[in-house]
Amino acid sequence: MTNRKLPSRNPLSFALASVLVVSAITPAFAQDASAPQADTAASTRGATQLDKVTVTGSRIKRAEVEGPAPVVVVTSQDIEKQGFNTVYDALNTLSQFTGSVQNELSSGSFTQNASFLNLRGLGPGYQLVLINGRRAADYPLPYNSQSNAVNLANIPAAAIDRIEILSGGASAIYGSDAVAGVVNVIMKTNFEGDTITLRGGTTTRGGGDSGRLQWVGGKTGSNWSVTYAFEAMEREAIYASQRDFMDSYRDDPSVNPEDATAIEGVRFTVNRGAGAIREWPAPGMEEICGRFPDFETFKSTPAAAAPNRCGYFGYPATQTVRNSDSSQSAYLYGTFDFNDGLQAWGQLSASQSEAKISSSTRFFQSGGALGITSHYDPQFGGTVGNINRFFTPSEVGSQGAQNNYTEKSFDLAFGLRGNIADRFDWDATVSHSRYTADQKFNWPVASRVRDFFFGPRLGTRNGLPIYRLNVDRLLNPLTPEQVASFSETYNSSAESESSQGTFTLSGDLFELPAGPLAMASVLEVAKQKYDISPDFRMEQDYAGTEGPMGRTATGGGGKRSRYAAGLELSVPIFSTLKANLAGRYDKYDDASSVDAASTWMAGLEWRPFESLLLRASHATSFRAPDMHYIFAEPSGFFLNGVTDEYRCRRDGLNPLDNSDCGAGTDYNYSIQGDRQGNRNLKEETGKSTTVGFVWDVMDQMSLSVDYYNITLEGAVKDISFGYLTRNEADCRLGRTRDGAPVDGTSAACDYFRSLVGREGINPALDEDEKIIDYHSVPFNQATQRTSGLDVSWKYKIDTDRWGDYNLGLNWTHVLKLEDKEFPGSPTRNVRDHMQFFNFRSRINWTAGWERDDWAANVYGFRWGSLPNWGETDRIGSYVIWNANVQKKITNKATIGLYVNNVFDTLRPKDSTYNEYPYFFYNYSAIGREIFVQFEYKLN
Repeated sequence: MTNRKLPSRNPLSFALASVLVVSAITPAFAQDASAPQADTAASTRGATQLDKVTVTGSRIKRAEVEGPAPVVVVTSQDIEKQGFNTVYDALNTLSQFTGSVQNELSSGSFTQNASFLNLRGLGPGYQLVLINGRRAADYPLPYNSQSNAVNLANIPAAAIDRIEILSGGASAIYGSDAVAGVVNVIMKTNFEGDTITLRGGTTTRGGGDSGRLQWVGGKTGSNWSVTYAFEAMEREAIYASQRDFMDSYRDDPSVNPEDATAIEGVRFTVNRGAGAIREWPAPGMEEICGRFPDFETFKSTPAAAAPNRCGYFGYPATQTVRNSDSSQSAYLYGTFDFNDGLQAWGQLSASQSEAKISSSTRFFQSGGALGITSHYDPQFGGTVGNINRFFTPSEVGSQGAQNNYTEKSFDLAFGLRGNIADRFDWDATVSHSRYTADQKFNWPVASRVRDFFFGPRLGTRNGLPIYRLNVDRLLNPLTPEQVASFSETYNSSAESESSQGTFTLSGDLFELPAGPLAMASVLEVAKQKYDISPDFRMEQDYAGTEGPMGRTATGGGGKRSRYAAGLELSVPIFSTLKANLAGRYDKYDDASSVDAASTWMAGLEWRPFESLLLRASHATSFRAPDMHYIFAEPSGFFLNGVTDEYRCRRDGLNPLDNSDCGAGTDYNYSIQGDRQGNRNLKEETGKSTTVGFVWDVMDQMSLSVDYYNITLEGAVKDISFGYLTRNEADCRLGRTRDGAPVDGTSAACDYFRSLVGREGINPALDEDEKIIDYHSVPFNQATQRTSGLDVSWKYKIDTDRWGDYNLGLNWTHVLKLEDKEFPGSPTRNVRDHMQFFNFRSRINWTAGWERDDWAANVYGFRWGSLPNWGETDRIGSYVIWNANVQKKITNKATIGLYVNNVFDTLRPKDSTYNEYPYFFYNYSAIGREIFVQFEYKLN
């Protein structure tokens, strides 16, 4: 948008008022954290009358609201009007975040208590997250045990002034990570008065009660100011068992409920040779199964004449779909002006939280961590194997396996700023941030489980260990005290730190015929480190007997130093045409193959008319490998209940058919994997282009359209297990699922096979080419590309009789998303590929109304279709509506009612999704939430 001359009132005071009613998303350049608020929704007419401000994406102060690259602005008022409790919830609905990320619903993930963004679908670490323009410490636990990113869950909404999102490469300004864009969280400053806000709410489907207290205040003097904020939030957990569409394996939409299969709660087989195999507890199964309040009988296949298994239909529903959380945060910012124009400032923010996360209840099975695949048992006179025993909540003494997270973070910064000869502004800043995360959980110990159920080893027979299975303990419920006797508490800790010193100098160098040549330069020195210290009993090389059964940890630690210098120029070519140039050099000192990187950016702004801005930018970018990609120590993990695609297809079965190869079959089992870092990784490099326009269609109506194109070379990735085993099966069988031929001698096939270890064929030992280990190593991928369109429309209507209205619409459409795994391998159309889950389009909209003491807002968003799980079609879109109304009851007090997800919309239906929870984790299982809010201004 362009910036119109404002009518007969102070432009800055009018801007402050208009920010309060700006629509939910304003694609405009915003201001420096300490600058007065400019009108981000106005047009460029009269822009020279506004104070110059600093913009995300540039260090040069400017008078125009818009520049060569689009920036979205979300204010604290927007977050409230949209009805959200947290910063992450608000940002996650923006149209530009088309990628998917693991969240609290991902019970098997390694970062269950953190929230990350995925701008343009390139991944959580490809947008740089800044706090007041500075880097913050990464979440100390790597995302999905692999990469580093900033956690948005610990940023208090109370202290936020606004968030600016630059979409496009910005490494020439900010250095590494700014590949897909920059998210700059700007905190409140120069606040006057005190405001207290109380909010309480619940969900209409059960669970999730929450309460929040916010206190924001500030005071100013003749030469000083102080701003402070405090926030406390208490939130109750929501369990999958509280949602009737995901509380049982019978919710599998791909089968009839009466044909659904479950996790076998208790089972073992006895082989006396010559095919004489007896399954337990087949005789008297109903009586034995009835001993367990959570177990039920079921048929292993629909064709079975009668129930022949004893299972646990609610096993996975003991996990949380939203964690319980108790968090507190505080923020303090102050300035002091000296007589000579020098200003000192300081900022401190700190937060702590305690979260409880529940995963599915515990179990043990033959093989794997237990170390006993089959054994000879003298009481049966044969080989015992295929042992399953799942523990129920009543046995464990809790809803599921509890994981307790205690997290603390702080960010300290101070600096000086001033002016040289009334011409150049300078700013010197020193900052330090630290983030710690401690995890505590109770888990069965493999050696104690063996002792409890199997007793001492009695020798060896025919190459098999001899044990006497305690059938009474196996086939009867246990008490919580018995489970506690073979369990232990484990403690792990992680921390990350980031320290940085920055000096910037900006101002006008000299006058050109079309205006001043503006400049900004920056010098930076930074250090970063992290350390993950798992419980020593969980480490890969632990040789003792007290390790947790079936559970390992991710360890690692390292440090790096960085030095950088950058220069920006704003060059007026004509009165209506301006060029923007930037260049930066970053020098790295760490253990990787990264040495240095040079990046540059060029942009153009052309205003042929007062109401029209045409803009374009092109930038190079880079990303140093995440520290955990480099420094990860050898660490293990378990994949529970995954399908062995090669063996399934080898035997002529369908890997997508749950009855053929799903849970409960011999093709679906737990697999142990290991992973470690790669110090030979190189930096990822990228290119980013944006072209678009901003048009004032009419008074108080604006339209912007921008095209983006991002190319990333050498992206660092771990190959996913599903993708790896599918390609490994293709290579071993010489054909794809669809029957297309595959060259099994290719370099890619050699690589796929090298990462999957398989045993031989030995019926006596139950060996049938099963996977015995899975190796994961990060590598530099070949290429990723994405392009698309961002469209934004805003309209403000002022009426004397019916009040004031704000309307807004934002739409992102992905035109291309593709990648290439290896040099020479074919390019994959990830945008339309049935194995990938990125949204091709996202839309959000807002409608606001204010009149006298009343205000009402409606906010909605739509996420486009995704492939169905069966890879045969696409499922429908996902649309959510939020609404709220507020009433000012006194000059100081306001009450409001907020309803999020008004129509209680859940996930789109997918009749082929045969894996729990039967819908993609990006969708919410929470349903409708209702909040009541009270706000009071103390002065």
